[in-house]
Amino acid sequence: MVFIRIIEGREQIFVMNADGTGEVQITRDNADHEDPAWSPDGRKIAFILIKDGGKIAATMNPDGTDVEAITPASQSAIHPSWTPSSERILCCTDDDLRPPVKNESQIYAVDVATKRVTTLISGGVNTFPVMSPDGSRIVFRRMVGESNSELLVADADGSNPRNLTNHRAFEGWPAWSPDGTQIAFAGNRNSSYQIFVMKADGTDVRLVANTEGRATAPKWSPDGSKIYFTNCRRVDFGRGCEIMVAPLNDQPR
Repeated sequence: MVFIRIIEGREQIFVMNADGTGEVQITRDNADHEDPAWSPDGRKIAFILIKDGGKIAATMNPDGTDVEAITPASQSAIHPSWTPSSERILCCTDDDLRPPVKNESQIYAVDVATKRVTTLISGGVNTFPVMSPDGSRIVFRRMVGESNSELLVADADGSNPRNLTNHRAFEGWPAWSPDGTQIAFAGNRNSSYQIFVMKADGTDVRLVANTEGRATAPKWSPDGSKIYFTNCRRVDFGRGCEIMVAPLNDQPR
């Protein structure tokens, strides 16, 4: 797996085995690195490089070599995720240019080889895009007013968006199960953020683990039997974080 750790004030990227062993730091420069995502073919890691005031979507080898920018600094990209073919990366424009107020953000696809950018979803605050394993749909988060965000699903070209969650809470960080039948996400339905799973049509929502703190960023194991996620201290969203795993054949605890 790939994850972030703060070293001397900078967000650096590490890789390790799924059981927590074999930890290796793969970025060491004077920049911040966010949102790492492994390509489906295992050959590249996409991430956001934050340097000189800009946020660039970039790729690199799993050992940290061959870093290549795929978006211009002027675009301020966040939340990269790969399409199933490993040929394109979905990103969105930064929705936090003037925090705490959210600004409009668009979802687009970048061809890794040609760097060609195609806008897929615009109008409103749209973030966390992830394409389904069969390449037919995109799940993403959309802000609805100032106190609510929902998970929507659209066709692969961005058309026909429809609301999946329809809940007054904040929902985000969606992740498709390997077989495309379920979606994991983080939401604050009960307290601070926790991890939930629902069917791909938005039904049968269930709590994965009854955690305390702020649980976000769920990732499925390749066989779909467990979900890895980050859980941070409630009083500090950026530090005091742990990587946790929840087996899906157990009841929430």
